[in-house]
Amino acid sequence: MAKKFPLHPAHPERLCWGCDKYCPAGSLQCGNGSGRTQHPAEVLGDDWYRHGDWGLEVPAENPGDGSEKR
Repeated sequence: MAKKFPLHPAHPERLCWGCDKYCPAGSLQCGNGSGRTQHPAEVLGDDWYRHGDWGLEVPAENPGDGSEKR
């Protein structure tokens, strides 16, 4: 992807995550009757990026110290 994919966006429901355009949910540029693609956190939970191979560079986290940013 050209843009850095956010791990924890503030309001994922406001955007379509289907491509690099990140269109507003009410104004999709894809056309052809397509619907909004949900962010993985909406479907899989906040730790979505820890399971599977997403091809993302994830910063190291220290569990329990509150260093994880959202």
